[in-house]
Amino acid sequence: MNFGQAIEALKQGKQVAREGWNGKGMFLYLIRGNELAAALKYGFGEYHGEPTFTDLVVMKTTDNKLAGWLASQTDMLAEDWVIV
Repeated sequence: MNFGQAIEALKQGKQVAREGWNGKGMFLYLIRGNELAAALKYGFGEYHGEPTFTDLVVMKTTDNKLAGWLASQTDMLAEDWVIV
């Protein structure tokens, strides 16, 4: 599937990856800002100046860590996206 379809899958709560990625077990998922705020008990914007959380795309790496992820041009133009 293409990048747009992968983004839609993320929004539906699915995990996605590229077949072309070298690392085994790497995938992306979406963390909703409101769920993160609830889990941390912070960031609801109810206090003056308190920031709120936005939705985040996160990568689960090969060494089992979570990292923020940004798409490269290659990722955006790829047609090898799959649902994990």
